[in-house]
Amino acid sequence: MSNLIHAISPQIETSNTRKLLVVDDSALQRKLITVSLKKWGYDIREASSGREALNMVREEMPDLIISDWMMPDIDGLEFCRELRKIDHETYVYFILLTSKSEKEDVAHGLKIGADDFLSKPVNLEELRARMSAGERILEMQKQLTEKNRIISSTLDELQSLYDALDKDLIEAKKLQHSLVKERHKSFGDVTASLLLQSSGHVGGDLVSYFQIDETNVGFFAIDVSGHGISSALMTARLAGFFSGTTPEHNIALDFGSDGEIVSVPPRKVATKLNHLVLNEMDTDHYFTLLLAYVDLTTGHVEMCQAGQPFPIIQRANGRTERVGAGGMPIGLIPDISFEDFEFDLNSGDRFFMWSDGVTECPDPNGSMLDDDGAERLVQKNKNLSGKQFLEALMWDLNRFAGGSDFPDDISAIVVEYHPRKNST
Repeated sequence: MSNLIHAISPQIETSNTRKLLVVDDSALQRKLITVSLKKWGYDIREASSGREALNMVREEMPDLIISDWMMPDIDGLEFCRELRKIDHETYVYFILLTSKSEKEDVAHGLKIGADDFLSKPVNLEELRARMSAGERILEMQKQLTEKNRIISSTLDELQSLYDALDKDLIEAKKLQHSLVKERHKSFGDVTASLLLQSSGHVGGDLVSYFQIDETNVGFFAIDVSGHGISSALMTARLAGFFSGTTPEHNIALDFGSDGEIVSVPPRKVATKLNHLVLNEMDTDHYFTLLLAYVDLTTGHVEMCQAGQPFPIIQRANGRTERVGAGGMPIGLIPDISFEDFEFDLNSGDRFFMWSDGVTECPDPNGSMLDDDGAERLVQKNKNLSGKQFLEALMWDLNRFAGGSDFPDDISAIVVEYHPRKNST
C-alpha cells in the first residue's frame, strides 16, 4: 500500500479546500484512498455504508464523493440515486468504485447520476486524473453558478428599473392625455371630437384646440417625428405654445391695433415655430402641423398644412373633397414659407384632420391605407358623427391592419358645423 501511495507525488491544486466523502464498507480501501487524498489537500470524511453516507450528506453536503458500488444495505448506486433527489445549491461530483466492467452497468450508473467510474483495485494515478477532471467540472460549475447569480441579480435590478419606468410612463401617458382637452366639445353651432391613441405608453401626436375669441376657435394637430419619451417631451413643449388665451402664452395670438386679441395667420405661426425649432431648441426632432381657425358663426375656415396628411371635407350630402397644399414639415429647413388656404362649411358639413398614423396604417401585407383609403372610410361612415365616427374609424383601422398593433400613434379631429340658421 505504501508503494501505491508513494506513487502519488505532485498534489492536485485546488482553488479552495474541497470537502470529500469516501464511502466504502472496507476500512482498508478507505484508508488507501484517504491517505492520498489528504496529501492532495482535501477535507476528508468517511462513511462505512451507504445509509451512513446518506445521513451525512443530509447534514452537510460535500463537493465530491467517492463511493464503492457493492455495499450491504444501501449500495453505491442507490446512494447516488437518493443523493440526486436532495435539493441543494451546488453540484456534487460522484465517482463510483466498481469491479463491474460491462457497458450496460456503466450506462445504468451514468443514467442514475454517477459522473465517473473507477475500477477496483484502485490505481491512484488514475484516481488523481479522475479527481482533476472532477475539479475542473466543479470549478466550471462554480463559475457558471456565479455568472447565473450575477445574471439573476442583474435581471432583478432591470425588472425593478423596468417596473419603475413603466410606472413613470403610465403617469406620463396620463399627463400627455391631459394635454388633450375635452374629447367632445360643443362651441354652439360647431362641435369638435378628438381622438388620441399612442402606439406605446407615450407618443408624439397631439390634437387640441384653443379659444381665439367669442366667435373663433383654433384647432391644431401635431405629429412629432419618432416615438417614445423624447417625442412626447417635444410634443408637450409644443403644446405649451398653444396653451394660453393671451399672446404671452399662445404663439397663435397677438394684439390688434385697438389692443384686442386677434389670431396670427396660420402660415406665420408655422414660420415662427420653424424658426424656434431650428434656432432655439436643441433637438433632432421635427414635426408636422395642421392649424385651423374656425369662425363659429359663418363656418369659414382658415388653415395651414405643414406636412400633415390632407384634410378632408365632407359635405352634408356625403360628398368628400381633399384640401390643402401639402407643405414641408416644421424644423427641417430654415427660411421656408408656408401657405394658408380657406374654405367654407355649410350647414351639415364637416372636416377631418388626422396624423399619418391613419393614412400610413399598414395591412398584413404592408400596403398602406393612404389618403384614398382614409377618404373611403369617411364616406363609409358618413351617417356617424363625432365620437361615434371616431370609434368606427378605430374599428375600421383595426380591421384593415388585420388586428395587429398599430405601428404609429393615431390622432384625429372631426369638426362639424350645424348652425341654427344657415349663413348667407
